[in-house]
Amino acid sequence: MRLLSWNVNGYRAVLKKGFAGFLAASGADVLGLQEVKACAGQLTERDRAVAGYASAWNCAERRGYSGVAAFYRKEPLSVSNGFGEPRFDAEGRVIALEYPEFHLLNVYFPNGGLGPERLRYKLDFYEAFLARVERLRKTGKAVVFCGDVNTAHREIDLARPKENVENSGFMPIERAWLDKITALGWVDTFRAFHAEPGRYTWWDYKTRARERNVGWRLDYFFVNREKAGLVKDAFILPEVQGSDHCPVGIELET
Repeated sequence: MRLLSWNVNGYRAVLKKGFAGFLAASGADVLGLQEVKACAGQLTERDRAVAGYASAWNCAERRGYSGVAAFYRKEPLSVSNGFGEPRFDAEGRVIALEYPEFHLLNVYFPNGGLGPERLRYKLDFYEAFLARVERLRKTGKAVVFCGDVNTAHREIDLARPKENVENSGFMPIERAWLDKITALGWVDTFRAFHAEPGRYTWWDYKTRARERNVGWRLDYFFVNREKAGLVKDAFILPEVQGSDHCPVGIELET
């Protein structure tokens, strides 16, 4: 199965920028979207079910903020929102799809750049989410999670690491969580296939950073180590426009 993930920075905005054509041509079996900033009830049926895909939505209590969605060709065994933590579930950050061979969690992780309180929220979300996927891991199925993690892991994952070490998204306390999950056996699928620098998924709009490829790799697919052999490829699609992020994906053998 071809699995894609994309922070669209507003679903209604990306609809006007060729989203339906992108999805139709993508070959995706499942596409997870983050930062959709919309609820299913705010959209027409046509907009919710693009190019023959069914869709599921999880929106924040605060309208026009956060939110995730999943588009899929094959009906999952189950679809669920959140992970049972009201403090986090109110922001509409997780959709979980279960298939016979694997669990897929599409996640929009919090941004920690709005002060100490939000940084604490982000770090607490990280830990609560890790507890969730570790429980799923015990089912024996492959567990895949994808989305905008809002942190670049290592210096290779952003263009200007030294200038950003004190900025949220590359602070040591944030990167430590990525160290922790990789130590626990969660595999960064892109780095399993690509060791080269200069591969990013987010570029600042204001500074036209995309034109100069001054970016950050904030968007990931992770899989539990014991099932990592099912991942046959991992990739970034920087040519896809429409957001300040670009899509990322994997090919998963099922």
